[in-house]
Amino acid sequence: MKISIQNGRVIDPASGLDRPASVFIADGKIVGAGETAPGGFRAEGVIDAGGCIVCPGLIDLSARLREPGFEYKATLESEMAAAAAGGVTRLVCPPDTDPPLDEPGLVEMLKYRARQPGFAHVHPLGALTMGLAGQRLTEMAELAEAGCIAFGQANASIVDTQVLLRAMQYAATFGFSVWLHPQDAHLGRNGVAHDGAVAARLGLAGIPVIAETVALATYLQLTRETGVRLHIRRLSSAAGLELIRAARASGLPVTCDITVNHLHLCDDDIGYFDAHARLDPPLRSTADRAALAAGLADGSIDVLCSDHTPVDDDAKQVPFAEAEAGATGLELLLPLTLKWANENQLPLTTALAKITSDPARILGLECGRIAVDSPADLCIFDPATAVTVSRERLKSQGKNTPFLGHGLAGEVRYTLIGGHLAYAADRLL
Repeated sequence: MKISIQNGRVIDPASGLDRPASVFIADGKIVGAGETAPGGFRAEGVIDAGGCIVCPGLIDLSARLREPGFEYKATLESEMAAAAAGGVTRLVCPPDTDPPLDEPGLVEMLKYRARQPGFAHVHPLGALTMGLAGQRLTEMAELAEAGCIAFGQANASIVDTQVLLRAMQYAATFGFSVWLHPQDAHLGRNGVAHDGAVAARLGLAGIPVIAETVALATYLQLTRETGVRLHIRRLSSAAGLELIRAARASGLPVTCDITVNHLHLCDDDIGYFDAHARLDPPLRSTADRAALAAGLADGSIDVLCSDHTPVDDDAKQVPFAEAEAGATGLELLLPLTLKWANENQLPLTTALAKITSDPARILGLECGRIAVDSPADLCIFDPATAVTVSRERLKSQGKNTPFLGHGLAGEVRYTLIGGHLAYAADRLL
């Protein structure tokens, strides 16, 4: 279908474009962006983007779809609807499904299930070890052929550093990147909150910052030894950020992301045992939060992700220490990014890069941009309209988030995936 998007402010962080323009789509690709249509183009559908921003579709580097194995928490259909409603057109799903993504057949099945019109492009993260048990390496080459974009352990640690060294050597040999969450399995054992004054007052078992830095230091040393491309998932502390800065300054091929929750919240937001704030990694101190926000602004942190983790009500409506960690986030990635930009007086081009062109760079994919012949994956949003986050409004099957009841500006009006209208707030084209 040929679609013309008119009257919008087009922002393409990859090229620095930020001006009023029209975008023209045909056969699932962008065929033009400017004041006039390409020769011979005749639109079959028109989207009026007046008062809105047209940007590349959002790319989320951490979004659990809960299939296979956890359909009682969420289904592929429900989470793809959430992605479209949030303007997310491409996402990476961690390997901690049931069974884990350690066999090519499982990856192929997930890719096949996600290959539907209006569904976001799905890039599975393959398991680094069989069953995520940290003992035997997976056949990474076969998993890559099946569609895995990189390899990691989700929240599971590899306690045996010899196994981790071999995994990194294997990945480096084939040019695969390794994505790891830095938390020492022993120092963080049984912890449920940041090891600080709030946890002490509430009597909650703490996870100290050193649990992150000890694991991170090990990963960086092994990266130096193997030369593997390393991506650190969900950094949470100022001390961890300093290790990342030092590693990059020394030339190590390291990138990192943080979650929108850790960008805006701290351990004070646990309040009186609010299980919505039970997250992994835990919400850290106000100083850590400020350091992460500054690191994101100066480029030390590459990307923002939602860490979308749908959790059923039964797993949240229990005492804080027993609650399952996680929160829904696909639909909040954009407004929380805009909130950070507004609070820090940053240009929209800079902010949107963190959820479009920068994650595309980490994935090594030609996407996340508005350019001729690029996929017509686009998000059209109203930056001024504030929406109250409510259970009823969320499309995700997971209704738990610390931001319930918050008014957040940045309403997605339309989402296009491969030139297909995946979401329309008013259902009109």
